[in-house]
Amino acid sequence: MEYRYMGRTGLQLSVLSFGSWVSFHKQINDSIADELMGLAYDNGVNFFDNAEVYALGESEKMMGRVLKKKGWDRTSYTVSSKVFWGWRGKENKPNQFGLSRKHITEACHEALQRLQTDYLDIYFCHRPDKNVPIEEVVWTMHNLITQGKILYWGTSEWSGVEIMEAHRVAQHYGLIGPTVEQPQYNLFERNKIENEFLMVYKTVGLGTTIWSPLASGMLTGKYNTGVPDDSRFGIKGFEWLRDRWMQDKVLDKVKSLDALATELGTSLPAMSIAWCIKNPNVTTAILGATKKEQLLENLKALEVVEKLTPEVMQRIDEITGTKPVLPEY
Repeated sequence: MEYRYMGRTGLQLSVLSFGSWVSFHKQINDSIADELMGLAYDNGVNFFDNAEVYALGESEKMMGRVLKKKGWDRTSYTVSSKVFWGWRGKENKPNQFGLSRKHITEACHEALQRLQTDYLDIYFCHRPDKNVPIEEVVWTMHNLITQGKILYWGTSEWSGVEIMEAHRVAQHYGLIGPTVEQPQYNLFERNKIENEFLMVYKTVGLGTTIWSPLASGMLTGKYNTGVPDDSRFGIKGFEWLRDRWMQDKVLDKVKSLDALATELGTSLPAMSIAWCIKNPNVTTAILGATKKEQLLENLKALEVVEKLTPEVMQRIDEITGTKPVLPEY
């Protein structure tokens, strides 16, 4: 397994990591979660991602139970959570969601209890909160770090402007700013990583823990002939994912990419993940799986990176047509 520094920090994350969104509690039970996390850990994965909103807190509880049962050396892995939406869903009352000092602090305490850990290695602001002053967010995260409850803090799906504003505030008050962003990044979603964040990498530095490297499963090819009953597109409440991706123009591109992967002697999932981690600005790609076979196939991406020559990368760009157009200087 390859490890990369998270932006301009001393923290090293495995280039492939394991996340729980959708799958934990909704698709798999404790036994399968235990098997998949163990398989990931045994293959060098040292970052496990979670959030308060995943399965309304049940995802963190499941991961906490598995981690406690495993009894791994706490210094050998990193675990994260995210704050914004709360865990009560439609039952949320004022102050039980968002990025107020009250909710961030209380949500952190709740995440620590559910994950059964003394501290979080990384704590993400799951979305920007337009109703809370950025000073309040930065101060709160800084205080959680000084209290030893979190080690690093980051953002998820923030804009480059919002990230830089957080750094401006941190610098002004002598506080610890965000060091990592968790954006979506895959063959169909490229603008933030490849365009919007370019100046952020160069100035303050930025680690990235990218999610959905397989475009919610589209880049596995399993939706080429319809929606399997046991897939996430078939889960109640995730219709928006199906509507987002199940389009003829996307399916046509997936089929062409699948043919290219076959030509390279690999699978579409492995090639798609390898394409993500080939980008040096990607610290780690978060994998999601419900079966041992899926995870093993995804881990093969490490062997495929070297097959992605400049010529192959160009062919991928021609198939997808999603490469951002940057200004010429």
